[in-house]
Amino acid sequence: MSDVFAALPTQNLLRRELKVISAIGAVALLSVAVWLDVAERWYMAVFWLLPAIAIWCWIGWRTWTSLDLNRAALQAPLYPALGWGNRVTLLRGWLIALAGGCLSIDLSAVPVSWLPAAAYSLAALLDRCDGFLARRSRQVSLLGGELDVQLDALGLVVAPILAIAQGRLHLSYLLLSAAFYLYRWAMQRRQALGLPLYLLPDNPLRRTLAGFQMGLVAVALWPWLDAEFTRVAGVAFMLPVLFGFAADWAVVCGQLSAANYQRLAVCSQGLFQPGLRLLTAIVVGLVLPGLAAAGISALSLAVAVVMLSVGFAGRLAALVLLLWLGGFGVAVFQPCAQLTLVFAGSWLLMLGSGRASLWGWGDAWVARYDGAR
Repeated sequence: MSDVFAALPTQNLLRRELKVISAIGAVALLSVAVWLDVAERWYMAVFWLLPAIAIWCWIGWRTWTSLDLNRAALQAPLYPALGWGNRVTLLRGWLIALAGGCLSIDLSAVPVSWLPAAAYSLAALLDRCDGFLARRSRQVSLLGGELDVQLDALGLVVAPILAIAQGRLHLSYLLLSAAFYLYRWAMQRRQALGLPLYLLPDNPLRRTLAGFQMGLVAVALWPWLDAEFTRVAGVAFMLPVLFGFAADWAVVCGQLSAANYQRLAVCSQGLFQPGLRLLTAIVVGLVLPGLAAAGISALSLAVAVVMLSVGFAGRLAALVLLLWLGGFGVAVFQPCAQLTLVFAGSWLLMLGSGRASLWGWGDAWVARYDGAR
């Protein structure tokens, strides 16, 4: 009992800081609404403010109910302040609320058409900063890890809906948005029924794939690439994550052993990813002479495919291939070839080029994922 009373002053400090942050965020959202009122119409400002404030209130409530996790471990003492890592995480939440306000307004209206893309892109970039700041300030907390996961999931609901509304992602991408919440609900349901929950092996690829989803959605919100390309790429990016959820669930339920779970990664590295490199080289090799004969500059495409074939900076080569497809490929490639290359390039970008690669440039940076806590 004495430990509980000893922790109360620290809890009060945390609650006071959260109240201040919540108030600042609410005032900032009101300021944006005033700007919309001046720039456009008062009713647009109201329609924008309602969902934005609702999302910000939800973030504040989730943080308030989780303040007891603001500690390094369950038995460790509470930190007396949220720390810079959690503050940046809350800033990410505020940016998601800023973008979420656009759910109820016409995105073709000036000057708000760029607002959700800019807000979510900045939130995605900051996702690599909060964990880094927490470690640098020596205040890594359970709260930070929980908020990070919750806000990643929230952002991958709000931003895809906005992209779907603009026709830049396919409606099926919402399967990914629902997967996290369905997975959490199923685990709680299984626990409530008294069924066993088996330990899930550590897999850095989970965070890597989540980071790529945020990057994809941020890019899709901007009108840089062809909308048909981003819709197809969205499906390609989504499938490995859904497969990961299914594999994780099979482990949690005891239907897949940890050893077999690890074998999936070994098979992917040894067979699937090198096979994708070979498939990409074959498809481009078949159409490249025709592209050159048509007077289309295909040098960058050829270089990217050669790099992919030998696994030289494979992720960078896959990114170049995708950007080429998004800029020129829609008008050049036949639909079947385009689909094959988009899916292969997307999976190589996310998973890496696999075994027998000359140089895995960027693989260590992607796997490290500075934002993880």
